[in-house]
This record gives sequence, C-alpha cells and structure tokens, in this order.
Amino acid sequence: MKAMILAAGLGKRMRPLTDHCPKPLLPVAGKPLIVHHLARLRQAGIHEVVINVSYRAEQIIAALGDGDAYGLHIHWSRETEPLETGGGIQQALPMLGEAPFLLINGDVWCAALPTQHALQGNDLAHLMLVENPSHHASGDFGLAGGRVNQTSTERLTYSGISVIHPGLLAGQPQGAFALAPLLRTAIDNNRVSGEHYKGHWVDVGTPERLSALERQLQSERG
Repeated sequence: MKAMILAAGLGKRMRPLTDHCPKPLLPVAGKPLIVHHLARLRQAGIHEVVINVSYRAEQIIAALGDGDAYGLHIHWSRETEPLETGGGIQQALPMLGEAPFLLINGDVWCAALPTQHALQGNDLAHLMLVENPSHHASGDFGLAGGRVNQTSTERLTYSGISVIHPGLLAGQPQGAFALAPLLRTAIDNNRVSGEHYKGHWVDVGTPERLSALERQLQSERG
C-alpha cells in the first residue's frame, strides 16, 4: 500500500508561525510535524509516500528530499495553487496507482494508523473517527456496526486519516474541489466503513494546540 500526506495548505490558522515556515515543518517533540507521519508510515511497513505541496513547497522538498533518510521513497505532487483535498488527490492519482491508499492530513498528530486491510469489499473509503474535540463539538459522522452514516444523533469527528479507493474520485473534473461531498455521497450509498479510535489524536490547527501537543509529548517522555 502507498500513502498520501496532504501538505499543500496555506497554514493560515497557524500564523504567525507559518509566515516563514510551512505548517508541515513546524517542530513538535524535536522534529517536524510531518516527520512524525513519515516515521509512523515506515513502522507500518509503507515505503511509497506521495506528498502534495504548494505553499513554500521548496522548503518542504529541501527538508525531506527523496525520503531516503526516513527509509521511504517520497514522490512530490506540486500544485501551483492549492487544489483543495479532492483536487490534490486527483492530481496525485497517477503516482498512487489503482489500489487503495492511506490518506493523512498533514496537520494532525495521531499515535496510530488504520490497518492496510481496513477497506473491504465494494467500499470506497474507511474513516478513522475520534471523539469530538472542544473546537468541533458537533462532530462529523455517525458510526454503527462499523459503517459510517450521517443519520446517527451521536457523532464522531473525522480524524483526517483514512483509507481511500481511487474510485471515490472517478469522473471528477481536473482542478480544485473538496473531498467531503464525495465522501458524503459514498456514505449515503453505504460504501464507507469506519472505526472509532480512542487513542492520542490532535488536530494541530492553531499555535495553541501545537503548544499543548508539545507539552503533552514532552511530559510523556518524562
């Protein structure tokens, strides 16, 4: 299985930290945020990683290179202008191939990944869902019997980590578009599975949450 890390965002919520440093390179616990993802992918036995870049792309490429230092092979998908989640994945599909792939938002931190065999049967996506954080208290989706839905009154939050079948993007035009509407359609067609992850996960979207993650990881190190 290959993986894709979404790293093309402008990092507006992280300003002023991202005025001169792209969000994926912001340090936490002694190394850039994106390097935590690379290490976890390597531990999971994944060796081929596609990373899309736009804002300060050259800084990210210079920092990570071809991935050899991390035991990986990195393929770069450059976007002149950010293509949003769906458009960014679509542009990268020639590098990802026709098999399901692991998708990771570059601005989350998580202690685990879905298994590479999480996507089953005719499904188009498998979502890792987490408890609703205080900044997203209403959640995103329901989960019942391992199936993601939009009808349950009790909601969980999409972690930004999933397994995606390329068929989810079939027929989409080139250019910028969001992934969420495609996921919602697939959910309504009962083609999305999910799991409730209860371990350590953080949406590292603001300087305050980055600082809180740093403090927690440092305390865990003792």
